[in-house]
Parts: sequence; structure tokens; C-alpha cells
Amino acid sequence: MDKLLIRGGRKLLGEVQISGAKNATLPELCAALLTAEPVRLRNVPSLQDVSTMRKLLLNMGVQVSEQEGGDLLINAGTLHTPEAPYELVKTMRASVLALGPLLARFGHAKVSLPGGCAIGSRPVDQHLKGLTAMGAEISVEHGYMLARIGGGRKRLQGARITTDMVTVTGTENFLMAAALAEGETILENAAQEPEIPDLAEMLIAMGARIEGHGSSRIRIQGVEALHGCTHQVVADRIEAGTFLCAVAAAGGEVFLKDGRADHLDAVIEKLQAAGVHVQAVEGGIRVHAQGRLQAQSFRTTEYPGFPTDMQAQFMALNCISEGASRTTETIFENRFMHVNELSRLGANIQIEGKVAVVQGVQRLSGATVMATDLRASASLVIAGLVAEGETVVDRIYHLDRGYDRMESKLRGLGADIERIR
Repeated sequence: MDKLLIRGGRKLLGEVQISGAKNATLPELCAALLTAEPVRLRNVPSLQDVSTMRKLLLNMGVQVSEQEGGDLLINAGTLHTPEAPYELVKTMRASVLALGPLLARFGHAKVSLPGGCAIGSRPVDQHLKGLTAMGAEISVEHGYMLARIGGGRKRLQGARITTDMVTVTGTENFLMAAALAEGETILENAAQEPEIPDLAEMLIAMGARIEGHGSSRIRIQGVEALHGCTHQVVADRIEAGTFLCAVAAAGGEVFLKDGRADHLDAVIEKLQAAGVHVQAVEGGIRVHAQGRLQAQSFRTTEYPGFPTDMQAQFMALNCISEGASRTTETIFENRFMHVNELSRLGANIQIEGKVAVVQGVQRLSGATVMATDLRASASLVIAGLVAEGETVVDRIYHLDRGYDRMESKLRGLGADIERIR
């Protein structure tokens, strides 16, 4: 099993390329299921979750080939099995995104209940509620969602869908299903994360009729068929935010090529309050940090608020900042598993229900730590960059699920980091 060995104490200097977003790539791979024509995706990151989704599509009979420059060409015209088996999706919760497209195009689907990081409950009931409102008949049997279009109809029906909570993957599933539904679908309480309008723009390029994407109310006029397209995946805001926190913690000056500052307003605001210089410039983001920063309290919430996917990384920064801070996690109930591992490095953190109280310390000390989920692993890497001595981060397969060659990118900025077996 691979590990990362980090020798802390080096500043980060230079330029780093921000990859395409994992959380945009996965639904957009599923969106390719909506048409029998070829779809080309550009700026696809090299990640374990992307590889898993490719295997899932291949298992259905979809042709997926890597093109020059790293593009993926997807042809779902050869799809013969509208099914997502447990063996392929047990490690990836995004598998539920296959349900809407398969049901909309083929009229039936069999999709395993999803797995993924152990950071709390991620119920699929909102997906089932919305698709049922569109005329689907869905049952859950033996760990699988069995879905078909009811009432003898050939197409899903437009509907007004109001979810009980904001759900990103739910919004994405409804967007894709509604694109081929009969009539108008209105999504109320829709997620607004940048990955949503990016998916919508891809669907529009395929012939979908969508308005309001990027707001809490999205209107979709269904069409009978969609066609192929070429689409560039939006830059990964969480990868960019992670590198911003890494530079803030370690010190230095870095240009994040293709980073989108407008997708990170809440994070950048906290970094600037801490004493970090962050500037949106042509082609990316420039960040400069030196000296000890001021700890910042924050509360995770839906976009455009502070993202739960940046909570662990910012907490690592607070661990070595001056003063005390409070981190309130409102999205997932089990997303403080990195706290014990940060404490092994010398951090001073107390958990009070949904709140982590961090008292900044002067320094961290290297130790062996274990990644428990994707973003927790990134927080341990950040802590290792500033800890005295050697830090070994174990179980980094979590990191590989969502970060494209992170250790190589950090090494290119001057970090002393290597992958060991």
C-alpha cells in the first residue's frame, strides 16, 4: 500500500497547474449516457474515481477511449447493459449519478446503492423522491435501486421537484433526467456549486434547454433526443483551495494556473483575514504567505458558503496559526476523523459535538498518521509540510481518489515529499 513521506519545513514557490474538477467530471461522464453520439471531454483529471467511472461505463458496453492530450471520447451508442453493479461502485458514491441518465434514455435501470468515503450519511432518498415525481417506479432490493418508467409511458414526465435539503448529486441527477423528459421540469432548492452550471452547459451543448443553472431555481424543457458535443471540464476549486491552504501554512509564493478565484470566495475571504495575500490574476490565482497567521473560525454550508470539502485543510492551517478558532461542520456528521491524526502531529483540538475548537500551536512534529477520507488525507499532507522532521501519511488511496498527482505537484513547488511503498 502506498504512503507519502514528507520532510517538513520548506516553503512553496513556483507555478502549479490546477486540474479538471473531480466533482464535475463524474456527472459529465454519466451525462454522456444520454446520447448515442460521441461525447468528448477535455481537461479530465487522472484520478482513481474517474478510473472507476470509466470501468463502470465500459461494463455497460460504452466505448471509452483516451485521446491525444488526455481527452476522453465516450460513445454510449454501444451501451447494452443499463446496470451499475456493486463490485464497481462500492467505493464511489457518485455511482448514483448513472440512475437518472439510464432511466431517461432507456426507460429502466439497475444501480447499486453507492459507497464512498465514511464521512457520514449521504441518503439517496431525495434522488428517488425526485425521479418518482417524474413518473419513475423505483424499488430497493438486495442493495440495488431498480427503476423503470411507470404508467406505460416511454418518457419521464416533467415535474416540479423541491428537495428537503440542498443536494448536489440530486440536482445533477434531476438535470440529466429532465433533459430527456416530456414537458417542463422545475428544480426548486437546487444546488448552486460551480459543478452544476458546468454540467448544465455541457447538456446545453448536447441540445438540452436549461435556464437558471447556478441559481436555486432551474427550469428545464425536455427534448426528445440529445446529440454529441465537446466539453471542457471546469477547474477543480477544491484542489485550488487545498493548494491555497498549503501555501498559507508552509509560506511562499505560488501561481495556481487556471484556478478560479470566483469559485472560492468564502475560502479566500478567510485566508485574507488570516493574513494571506490572495489575488485573482489573468489565467489563475496568485497566493503569497509569510510568517504566522491569525486563526479563523468558520462554518461549513452549501455553496456559496464555506465548502465542507475545505474544512479539514483549513483546520490544518488553523492548527499552527495564532489564537483559537472554532470549526462548525453542518453538512456531514462524521467529518472530524482527521482530528485524532492531526493531534498525533501535536495539534491542540477539542471536539464539542459539531464544533472543533482549535488552539494554535507554535509547531507540529512529524509522525506516522493515517488518512481516513479524501479531504482528511489532504489536511494531513498540509500538516506534514510544516511539521518538524518526517511525517508518513498512510492509506493515501483516499488522496488518489480526488487529487491528480498531488505529491508531484508539491515536489514541483519545492516540497520534500515522495511516494513510498
